[in-house]
Amino acid sequence: MIEKENTYIVMGLLDRESIAYAIGQALAAQGARVIYTVQSERMRHVFFDRSATADDTDPEELDLRYCDITEEDQIRALFAGTGPVSGVVHSIAYANPKTCLGEEFHTEAIPDILQAFHISCASFSRVAWHARAAMPGGGSLVTLTFDTGRVYPYYNWMGVNKAALEALVRALARRHGRDLIRVNAISAGPLASKAASRIPGFGKLDDIWNASCPLPWDTHADKVEVAHAAAFLLGPYARKITGQVLYVDGGMSVVAGQRMPFETGPVPE
Repeated sequence: MIEKENTYIVMGLLDRESIAYAIGQALAAQGARVIYTVQSERMRHVFFDRSATADDTDPEELDLRYCDITEEDQIRALFAGTGPVSGVVHSIAYANPKTCLGEEFHTEAIPDILQAFHISCASFSRVAWHARAAMPGGGSLVTLTFDTGRVYPYYNWMGVNKAALEALVRALARRHGRDLIRVNAISAGPLASKAASRIPGFGKLDDIWNASCPLPWDTHADKVEVAHAAAFLLGPYARKITGQVLYVDGGMSVVAGQRMPFETGPVPE
């Protein structure tokens, strides 16, 4: 449970199918004040305003603010205008699918690799730096990663960036312990979203999960389970947890190979 009426920032809203939206709605349901960030007014108009309504929330009631994570001044201005903040969710990642993802790992598009690292990894450190002033009594930072213990087809440079992001989580946890700020990551299973649809072969990840995952995994419905885990890490029940990666993936991260035939049917009576 999070602390009611406290302010939490969820960065990286794209549309109502995004993981960021699911997390924000879970926090709001527990009584939090939620501030969402969108990259730009144009991105809001193209994606969020035109997205299907999944609930009864009036978009005009949402606190939406603009923040391009690659612009230092915008990150600084965001936290200068929020008042005290209890937690921040960094739900932001991007890699050019034409050069950094797909069937071939190698690419000559070094600027695209650097851009992907900046957005998907390094930006989290800048968020942590500017969030400190808004967290005078401490707080919690949470980011989203994806199984870095194995190499998946098509994911390529994003997989490299997620591994770097997990290393960054540990480094930030050590640095910001003196500020009483906890830093953690959630490693989620594949979740359907507009952003995920840009990953070549994303449907193949769904197939891999269905063939191997010990627990059923739903790429749509299980956003709620990831959101609940985020609320836990943001809240007071996780006060002594920092520098960790919490797996919310149906158990996929601990199994080897596909499930055997005797593992796929109902439990015999």
